[in-house]
Amino acid sequence: MNCEVCQLKELEVEHFEIREVLRCKFPIELVLFFSFSGILHTIVFHRALGLVRPKDIDLELFEITYVQCGDMELEKKIDENIEQFISWVEKHPNKKSQICLSFFEERNKQATWFTHKKERLYWEQWHINLNVAQHPKAHSGKSHNSKVVVDPGESALEERIARRAVLEASLNEVLFQIIKFVNEKKDHVPPIPNHESVVCFPHEITIPSSSDSAFGMDMIKRMLQTGHPTMLS
Repeated sequence: MNCEVCQLKELEVEHFEIREVLRCKFPIELVLFFSFSGILHTIVFHRALGLVRPKDIDLELFEITYVQCGDMELEKKIDENIEQFISWVEKHPNKKSQICLSFFEERNKQATWFTHKKERLYWEQWHINLNVAQHPKAHSGKSHNSKVVVDPGESALEERIARRAVLEASLNEVLFQIIKFVNEKKDHVPPIPNHESVVCFPHEITIPSSSDSAFGMDMIKRMLQTGHPTMLS
């Protein structure tokens, strides 16, 4: 089974934004949580199995609306994974990082005398990429060639507004990239599982571990299990 892989556009966020997310001090700084929540829920919604109660969600920081499946357990699971990812990023500043959302089928392996195992055959993977940037602080005081005084607070605010506008545009691009992928790539999607209680295709969300090499080896292992992936950027 070949595994379709979609590499989503990289999002760039500020390191200070992640710290504020963890502290939950200023709701307006929940940029990272809202961004990844919108992306993951959009993907999962497009892999829903029909018995869902669609719920429109307006992102507080952006002029963007996305749809959730309306399942509390699914929402809780996604939110927990996002919080774990944010915690990892906070501990590894100035690093590019990635969340991988994988859909799979579960099949019984050939039984042996002592074991009866199941294996996961991955048929679709979404790589959500993040770059935590450290921009230089705004300078204050008088210019050498001018008598104009630069207000560091005002300058920093303008920079943050500009960067947030760029992030909003990038997030919009990612959401449209998701829609384009699911509309164009359909042949690899397996038959719907025969489970009435299942809201979405079986899936898992993988975040970097304490060891970057462990995360990389885990991804290579999946590719070997599922065959050579088809890439879409």
